[in-house]
Amino acid sequence: SQDVNKTAVAERDLNTGLVYINASTIGAEIQLPFGGTKRTGLGPREAGGRGGALDLYTKWKIIYRDFSGRLQKAQIDKE
Repeated sequence: SQDVNKTAVAERDLNTGLVYINASTIGAEIQLPFGGTKRTGLGPREAGGRGGALDLYTKWKIIYRDFSGRLQKAQIDKE
């Protein structure tokens, strides 16, 4: 979608740990924490976490929004 308002509604309403809008990457966003929500996943979030008391009271939702129309490589890929 090129409609920023529609994507913002989806971002708000989706109960997920990681979502790509208009984008797919090859690989993962290794700098960001990832894992399931509710009864999905295998425990605490992996990678990218900061730790500390703040994480005890917050939920992460990673949103990657791309309107370029190009395939983006993952941060860990090298040319």
